[in-house]
Amino acid sequence: MNFGTEPRNMSIHFSIPARVNILGNPSDGNEGDFATISAAVDIHARASIEAGEAYTLEQIGADDPPVVFRPSDLPLPYDGTANLVKGALNRLFAYSHEFRQKLPARGFSLRVWSEVPRQSGLGGSSLFVLLTLAAMREFYELERRAHNDYVLSELTQRVEARELGITCGFADRYVPLFGGLAYLDYRGKLYHAEVGQEPYVTYERLDGILDSLSLIAVTTGIHHNSSDVHGRMRPRYLDEYGQWQEEGGGMPPMVAFMSAAWECAWRGKIALLGGDLDTFGRLMDENHRIVDDMMLYCGFKDGAGWANNLFIDVARQNGALGAKLTGAGGGGSVFALVKLDEGEHLMDAWRKAAYARRLEDARVYPLQISRSGLMIT
Repeated sequence: MNFGTEPRNMSIHFSIPARVNILGNPSDGNEGDFATISAAVDIHARASIEAGEAYTLEQIGADDPPVVFRPSDLPLPYDGTANLVKGALNRLFAYSHEFRQKLPARGFSLRVWSEVPRQSGLGGSSLFVLLTLAAMREFYELERRAHNDYVLSELTQRVEARELGITCGFADRYVPLFGGLAYLDYRGKLYHAEVGQEPYVTYERLDGILDSLSLIAVTTGIHHNSSDVHGRMRPRYLDEYGQWQEEGGGMPPMVAFMSAAWECAWRGKIALLGGDLDTFGRLMDENHRIVDDMMLYCGFKDGAGWANNLFIDVARQNGALGAKLTGAGGGGSVFALVKLDEGEHLMDAWRKAAYARRLEDARVYPLQISRSGLMIT
């Protein structure tokens, strides 16, 4: 793209999948020094960008008007309109000298939209940030080594944590971009330091060496804010961890919870690679029990959430190999590992349970692992 000439008429389209945390969570958000098994799933958010005389941001599906700005306006204020998109621009502008140089040379019109259910525990908020960063990298032809996928994932975490005050981990920021089923190792990332001052996530793809998992999901329809959950648990973890490091003694409860969740992940990797889905399913059940106990310990009166626990109990009663929540708990989504051709039975049982408990907004659907992460056309 020649920035010294009149912009050519073009449109670039982006698609990125949601994610589900299968084992090990919420260690990526509350501890940050262990591991998860996570997967990209075939529910997408999308974006398009094209040249324009002005600089325009539009979030399709929201009631807000488009945001029109000038490069000199950055950093853009957070006023409730397209804050995730603004945060991505603000953080990239602060991080990248190349972006700061190229931005004034060409206007654009960026549109983002999503089919991921709102506050469903599928990492939906991060997708708008990732799409915006990817769109800027592509449109302005930013140097790929300096703006590689690891950097975009790390910047996305900092957008939510530093720009918007959202307590969050790393799976939501890596998995949609990289895709597939993977074991994510977060060692060295406890304190969420600045980009380049701590290790990147180690992203080990597992989907190339085993058959696809048969997963089904139910979105409870109960909206929750994951930051409200992590925002209570992570500070408590850090307090207990810091005191433990200073004073020694027995492992404090929050550290024990996260260590046990991590054990589910590394044992699950062994079971998965060995084709032992029965053990893998039992580890899903164990991981959910840990999360439920931890949330009760942190003062959430319903633990992982009454609707989540309802659907998980129904899954166990209807032959699921394992079931657990994805996301922070309290609302969001539950998913189950089932034997091939047995998903419809459980999906029907979930529909009946939702009807009986008047969860009118619950949605039941199969989960397909998306081997592709970010797609650009």
